[in-house]
Amino acid sequence: MLVTARARLAAALAPSARRYRPLLVNADIAGWVDDARAERLARFGDVFVVAEDAVEFASDLADEPARSDAMAFVAATLYREGALSAWRNERYHVGPALGAAPLFRLERAAARYFGVHTWAAHINGLIRRAGETEMWLARRSHMKAIDPDKLDNLVGGGVATGLSVAETLVKEAWEEASIPAALARQAQRRDEVEIRRQQHDGLQWETIFAHDLELPADFSPMNQDGEVAEFRLVALSEVVRLLNCAGSDSEMTVDAALVVLAYLDRIAATGSMRRIPFY
Repeated sequence: MLVTARARLAAALAPSARRYRPLLVNADIAGWVDDARAERLARFGDVFVVAEDAVEFASDLADEPARSDAMAFVAATLYREGALSAWRNERYHVGPALGAAPLFRLERAAARYFGVHTWAAHINGLIRRAGETEMWLARRSHMKAIDPDKLDNLVGGGVATGLSVAETLVKEAWEEASIPAALARQAQRRDEVEIRRQQHDGLQWETIFAHDLELPADFSPMNQDGEVAEFRLVALSEVVRLLNCAGSDSEMTVDAALVVLAYLDRIAATGSMRRIPFY
């Protein structure tokens, strides 16, 4: 039933033909930069040392505050040049692992330009009644810089500096769907979806922590931050149909499709938590 969806996702996640160079901080890989972007970064000679096989920080940028300040300047310059997506005024903590000491902090709009590893928290909003399961989906606002007008998970957002996955979940659940904090905290982490995907604004290197949240049958989501155009409550059979849609107003984002597909695979199998590398 999901052959079309799997084929679409396989195409979207196919390895890029572009060559990438690691962005290094000492021995740690902080990101991945393609050749065209590496050439642009070479003009920031006081910030980067660009070699044929890697991009490194200048030797005098020896600690996190210095690198963060330098990256703030670089990101602002790239934004003025039109090289980044919409400015978020929100910084990501860039490190070798989630929760590790940061190598530097980076404006969210520049995350894909530098191919840094980001983390996100999503929710499958579920309602169970009469022995059947239904799922809430959200349609992204047409004003969104990324994937406007496409269907999405009920809740989803990046883990910003200073927030844990759990805190991000509570924050995004309220802003995107008016889910009270006490209810949002009942969400159960179930899957990890890993993505490395070439995008027009760089490399998306992201881990999505996918959660299931059972909602009251009479729950009706309301958006608070203007990022959602509408909500739809659909049966799982309709979810399957929507996963197979491409190039229409029913198309899901790749991220949401991966999260939903992981959920469907899981409930068709053991129901246990799994780690699912898609690329």
